[in-house]
Amino acid sequence: MKNKITHAYRYLIGFILFLLSAQNTIASNFSFAEITSNDQDYKVAVCDWMVLKRQKIGVFQLANELGSDGVELDMGSLGKRDSFDNKLREKHFQELFQQKSSEYNIEIASIAMSGFYGQSFAVHSNYKELVQDCLSTMEVMNVNTAFLPLGTGCDLQKNPEVRPELVRRLKEVGDMAAAKGKVIGIETSLPATQEIELLKEINSDGIKIYFKFQNALENNRNLYKELRTLGKDRICQIHCTDTDGVTLPNNERIDMKKVKKTLKRMGWKGWLVVERSRDKDDVRNVKKNYGENVEYIKTIFQK
Repeated sequence: MKNKITHAYRYLIGFILFLLSAQNTIASNFSFAEITSNDQDYKVAVCDWMVLKRQKIGVFQLANELGSDGVELDMGSLGKRDSFDNKLREKHFQELFQQKSSEYNIEIASIAMSGFYGQSFAVHSNYKELVQDCLSTMEVMNVNTAFLPLGTGCDLQKNPEVRPELVRRLKEVGDMAAAKGKVIGIETSLPATQEIELLKEINSDGIKIYFKFQNALENNRNLYKELRTLGKDRICQIHCTDTDGVTLPNNERIDMKKVKKTLKRMGWKGWLVVERSRDKDDVRNVKKNYGENVEYIKTIFQK
């Protein structure tokens, strides 16, 4: 009888020790997962057209050399044509870009319609076909966010008369995007309070703000207040650079630590995309300009 009690006692002690050990393991794994997740709150990408690799397969190797986590791929030039010069309609290029993305461990952060910098979204005749081309590219490349600059004549502060047609078109393409689970991020020159009003007027889940530091800074607005006013749910991605002049480590107009603190408090996380902030005296030195910018952003946001 005594032996049975002793055996049962030992069994109970062993079981308790097992539970304690399992609890510690789970807690340890949870903490590790939490740390890993926090490390991934902010990723850094470069724009392929700004690093002189617009729709070129070499952008993935270059992005890797720059220390970037990803790239914002462009739809190709537009000029005065009715369609983008888009290689990614072809299966061969789709597979090649996906292969290189995997090989160099460089993600595709977003797809850009930068051709609209030189066009007007409010008057272009086949805007729907252009956006559909972008959405199809997003689907095949497994990307959820697009970048759309509204283009010439679409500054709503200078050309308020285009607003009704612009809103109508953005509602239309926004609903196209939302139907596919995608988001189109628009760039405007408006202050944050007016961007909120614009989003309400558009009234589409497929349209958000692609926030650009340069716009706030060039218009003498408080960058951090603008971010807080918009809030995390209205910003899809961020072009986290200023106009060309100096690289980010030398830019006295942006307190990047304060930017991080602001975004953390907002609860915003996502892609920080390097567009400009090139040294004006060495503007075509891609590796110097973008290497410095990427390294600086990652030092602030990922360490």
